[in-house]
Amino acid sequence: MTWDVVVVGAGPSGSAAARACAEKGLATLCIEEHGTIGYPVQCAGLLSTSAFEECGVSRESVQNEVCGARMVSDLGGELLFDARTTKAYVVDRSLLDREMAQRAADAGAEYLLKTSVSGMQGSSLLTRGVRGREEISFRLVIAADGPRSSVARMLGLRRPEIYLGGVQAEVPCRVDPRYVELHPNASPDFFGWVIPVSATRARIGLCAREHAKDHFDRFIARYGGNCIHLASGVIPLGVMPQTYGHRALFVGDAAGFPKPTSGGGIYTGVRSAKHAAEVAAACCARGEFEDDSLRDYERRWKEDFGRELDIGLKVLRMRQRMTPEEIDRLCRALNDPGVIETIVEHGDMDRPGTLIRRLALKPALIRGMGILFASGVRQILTI
Repeated sequence: MTWDVVVVGAGPSGSAAARACAEKGLATLCIEEHGTIGYPVQCAGLLSTSAFEECGVSRESVQNEVCGARMVSDLGGELLFDARTTKAYVVDRSLLDREMAQRAADAGAEYLLKTSVSGMQGSSLLTRGVRGREEISFRLVIAADGPRSSVARMLGLRRPEIYLGGVQAEVPCRVDPRYVELHPNASPDFFGWVIPVSATRARIGLCAREHAKDHFDRFIARYGGNCIHLASGVIPLGVMPQTYGHRALFVGDAAGFPKPTSGGGIYTGVRSAKHAAEVAAACCARGEFEDDSLRDYERRWKEDFGRELDIGLKVLRMRQRMTPEEIDRLCRALNDPGVIETIVEHGDMDRPGTLIRRLALKPALIRGMGILFASGVRQILTI
């Protein structure tokens, strides 16, 4: 049998692609290297309301709802913003992933678990797993196989430019379940977080380019050492130079779509999967799979969220140049009633460009951080 589409990877991006392709009537197979969908968990499990809606699932995986955030500098600066309405969901990722796979299967996609791709020959995938060594014929591949995409390596495609190591523990501790805490000084490259699962349990973690575990050990020490669950993973930042080629489309983490401002990748991953399904359906209908036909996929995702990723990467680079003292000044400058009102009104975890643009014009921020900082933010937005 020749499959119209073979999706490699059954995370949220892969299952979203499999579901969308199956709903369009394409013969779709999803290959997953692990024996159980949803494990191991390699995600903080905090989804914006928009990202959760994109997943197209029930609320079964939702463990908590948050309406705001507290940003805390180790040097005393702090601010709190409360939207007084749900802005994000804390989810059980294993339940979320399994429900997304179930929805894809219900739409007609088939799943092959405990099977990995070992090679590609023309329009065939070479696999090994529960059915032994096998050759699977396809018309198009959608690669949703994560940060270290084996499909990209097999095709010799360049990868995202930045990789952050992430470590997170779930621990018993008392927290305000309404707010996520952000600790920018916990990591020299990114930030640390405290995500409330309930009033008595939280996910505490951080990302860093180097020595992530060392930074994490120092950060987690503030909350005691009674760890319920420990997870680690890799976050790729900076989109691969070309997200298509050789009968393959790259979605989610495999393409480098996590947001540089937060590290979250589900919103962009699922959005990219849906664009990939549209292109896959058009290519299968025409019987055309050359790079010229696949190029439309890149146009689609760039028009959707490409500019937000560009802005986010520039913001990340500016943050990485900031000293702890400058980060503390930023916390204090943001702790202004007018600035907080702007954050509450225009803050968007998935599309931060509008908020950054408005903050760059705030007199309180210019006074607190200086004209050079404000000018730098304006330069970020001129892309």
